[in-house]
Amino acid sequence: MTLHSIDQRLRQLQLRTRYPVEHLLAGEYRSVFKGRGMDFDEICAYHPGDEVRSIDWNVTARTGRPYIKRYIEERELAVWLVVDVSASCRIAAPGRTKWDAMHELAALVAISAIHNHDRVGMILCSDRVEQILQPRKGRQHALRLLNDLLAVEPRSPGSDPAPALDALLHMARRRVLVLMLSDFLFDLDREQLGPVAFRHDLVGIAVNHPSEIEPPPCGLAAVRDSETGEAFVADFGHTGRDVCKDVFDQRRRRLRDEFSAVRADLLELDTRASCAEELARFFRHRLRRTADETGG
Repeated sequence: MTLHSIDQRLRQLQLRTRYPVEHLLAGEYRSVFKGRGMDFDEICAYHPGDEVRSIDWNVTARTGRPYIKRYIEERELAVWLVVDVSASCRIAAPGRTKWDAMHELAALVAISAIHNHDRVGMILCSDRVEQILQPRKGRQHALRLLNDLLAVEPRSPGSDPAPALDALLHMARRRVLVLMLSDFLFDLDREQLGPVAFRHDLVGIAVNHPSEIEPPPCGLAAVRDSETGEAFVADFGHTGRDVCKDVFDQRRRRLRDEFSAVRADLLELDTRASCAEELARFFRHRLRRTADETGG
C-alpha cells in the first residue's frame, strides 16, 4: 500500500470505529476486562507488624520460617493484539475481505482499550514474528499501531503462531489480555495455547470469508495455496463442496475444543457480520457467564 492509501484507510477506520467505541463497546469493554486490582509482586520474609493474612503457608511450611505474599496495586490492564498477517489472511476475495475485518477488529479493541486508559501492544506474525509494538497508552500510540498494521509487508507468507506466543510469554510477565486475530487455517493445539492461557486471559477471534465456510458452486477450478504456492485442481461441484464444508467444520470444531480445553474464549466471525455488534455480543455473553460462575 502507498503512504496515501494507508493514510486514507486509517482515517476510514477512525471514522468507522468512533461511534461503536463511544456508544456500543465502551461500557461493555470496561465491564468485561478490568485490571486485577491487586497484583502479586513477590514472596518476602515476615516481619512483626506485617498482615498475618498475607502469610504464604506453603512457603512457610517448606522453609520453616514465616513468609508473606506481597502485592502491588494494578488497576490498569495491558492488552496484546496477536495478529496473523500470513498470506491466507490477506488474500483478495469478493466483498469484504478477512484483512478488512481484522483491521476493523484491531481498531475497535485498541481504541476501546485506550478509552479505558489501558495499555495496548501488538505482535504481527506469520510463521515468524514480523513486528512487535510494546504496550503503551494514548491515542497516538493506538494510531501508530493501526498504521503499522495497515503498512505491514510480511517477510513470509506462512502461518504458525508458536514464535509469537513464545515471544509473548517472555515479554508479558504479569497477567495481560491476549487477543489472537487470525483465520486459524493451521494446526493449533492445547500444547501451544496452554502456557499462554494459564498465565494470561486468552481470547481467539477467528475471521473467515463466506467462501471458506461454504464454497461457491463452480465445478472444477484451478486453485493455488496462498501460503505454499502449490497449484492444483479442486472439485467445487456438489460432492466436492460438501467435502470442503465438512473439512472446514471439522477444523473449526477442533479449534473450539482446543480453546475450551485451556479455558480460553473463542469468537468466530464471518466477514459479512458487523465487527462491533459481534464484539458487543461476545462481551455481553462473557459478562453473563462470569456472573453465573462467580454468583454475582
